[in-house]
Amino acid sequence: MPDSVTASVPVRRGPRDWTVDTALFLLAVAYGVLSAKGRGQADPGLGVNWWYVEQLAGVFGCVLLWLRRRKPVEVAFVLIGLSVLFEMVAGAMLVALFSVAVHRSPRTTAVVYTASLLPVVSDVFIRPDAGLPAFHFFLFGTIVQAGAVGWGLFIHHRRKLLVQVAAEAALRAEQVQLRAREEVAREMHDVLGHRLSLLALHAGALEYRPDAPSADVARAAGVIRESAHQALQDLRQVLGVLRAPAGELPQPTLADVHRLVAESCAAGMRVRLLKEIPEAAPDLIGRTAYRVVQEALTNVRKHAPGAAARVGVTGRAGEGLRVEVVNAAAGGRPGGQAAGDAGQGLAGLAERVALAGGRLEYGPAADGGWEVTAALPWPREA
Repeated sequence: MPDSVTASVPVRRGPRDWTVDTALFLLAVAYGVLSAKGRGQADPGLGVNWWYVEQLAGVFGCVLLWLRRRKPVEVAFVLIGLSVLFEMVAGAMLVALFSVAVHRSPRTTAVVYTASLLPVVSDVFIRPDAGLPAFHFFLFGTIVQAGAVGWGLFIHHRRKLLVQVAAEAALRAEQVQLRAREEVAREMHDVLGHRLSLLALHAGALEYRPDAPSADVARAAGVIRESAHQALQDLRQVLGVLRAPAGELPQPTLADVHRLVAESCAAGMRVRLLKEIPEAAPDLIGRTAYRVVQEALTNVRKHAPGAAARVGVTGRAGEGLRVEVVNAAAGGRPGGQAAGDAGQGLAGLAERVALAGGRLEYGPAADGGWEVTAALPWPREA
């Protein structure tokens, strides 16, 4: 199994790959020719011209480079072995060292580089340079091969860094999608919980009073039909976030609290708006305040049917915004959720308020009812 993120390479080469491979092939040929120029001579003991054998080995080594992407380590070891005897293979061996450094781990590269020092040592004894001391000749060969390996390691680490950056970008995109899903789920809970609680309230009234006058039945049926229609409309708007940016979706504002209270009163609830709502607040603050009132009234309908409720929204820029929804006890029962049964609605609401920089508190009221209070920041400069 490949030991590097860059080890797996496609079998098909693209135009860029062909260009790089051709350039390295020509460099290997040029290096081999220049390094062995003028060294060819016949070997009387073997009866052959060693220069021809050297050229054949050089050609074989350069051709072997076309396999360096698939098997860089194997090609490198073959060329290292040939370089011990044939100087014209030196250029191909340098390209092979570079390929190992690019496509394999630094540990594997270190092993191959250590083995590549064998041809350098053999050149000192078999093909010494008359104009250069042996140590300097060995040092020169070591530096040249180290340069090829260093260049390959630089490209290896650069590719690894690019892969890491791409992975981090994918992770960030996944986190954005997760936050979007959480926002959709929160919106669906807030919107549909409010609408469906209205449906449940009127359906329960019809079930409880089957002998109600026909006018009351018709009015309740009309409210059920309208609430069901509004629930479908709200659901379409919320699900639109899956196809459009969230900023393009219609969002409630602080001014819509009037409409929310009016809808609840039309559904038969006893809700009183204590004070006039302040002038338009920042979008995030106003939307959060609306959701607090919506969730609190929904819980009143679910957990304290028939209980009276009062809604208060006060504040101004520089002082903050305070939202209070308090309901009385219903039928001798606590008018709200027990402290240990806050449910996902209030938990999600607390998260929403926290994201707006505020604080949400809820619990039993002094008269046995239930109280939900939110404190939201409203900067003066906003």
